[in-house]
Amino acid sequence: MKAQTTNGHAVHARAGRKVLAVASGGGHWIELVRLRPAFGDYDTVYVGVATPRPEEVGGSRVYVVNDATRWSRLALARLALRLLVILWKERPDVVVSTGAAPGCICVCAAKLMGARTVWIDSIANAEQLSLSGRLAGRFSDLWLTQWPDLARPGGPRFLGTVF
Repeated sequence: MKAQTTNGHAVHARAGRKVLAVASGGGHWIELVRLRPAFGDYDTVYVGVATPRPEEVGGSRVYVVNDATRWSRLALARLALRLLVILWKERPDVVVSTGAAPGCICVCAAKLMGARTVWIDSIANAEQLSLSGRLAGRFSDLWLTQWPDLARPGGPRFLGTVF
C-alpha cells in the first residue's frame, strides 16, 4: 500500500515528526482540513473516506478508506484492518481526529501503539458527545469538545471551536 499525493504520485516521508490526521466525510472532514495550519511543518498524512481536493491537504499524502458504522460490522472490520495497516506503515507520532468511526478506531489503536492522540468532537454534537467521542476520549491525550456546556473536569475540555 502506497500513500499518494492528491496528484497520484507516490511519495516518501519527509524527515521530522509525523501527524496522521483522520476523519470520515462531511463535516468531520471539513473540520479536520481547517486544522491544517496547526500541523505546521510536520509531515502530515491524511486519512479520509473520499479523495480530497489538492488544496484541502496542501500536497500531503492521503489514504482513502471505506466508511463504516456500528451497524455494518463487516465494513467496520474491513476499516479497522485497513487503519491498522496504515498505522503500522506510517508510525505517526501524533494522531488527530474530528471523528467518526475511522477516527475513533485510529485514535484507540494509535494510543495502544504508543502515539500521542487528539480527539476533537464534531461541532455538530451540541447536545451530547458522540459515541465515537466517548470511546476515543478514553484513549486521547487531548480530548476536546467544541461546546462549553459539554466540557467536564475529567474531559473533554473546551478550548474553542474549529469554525
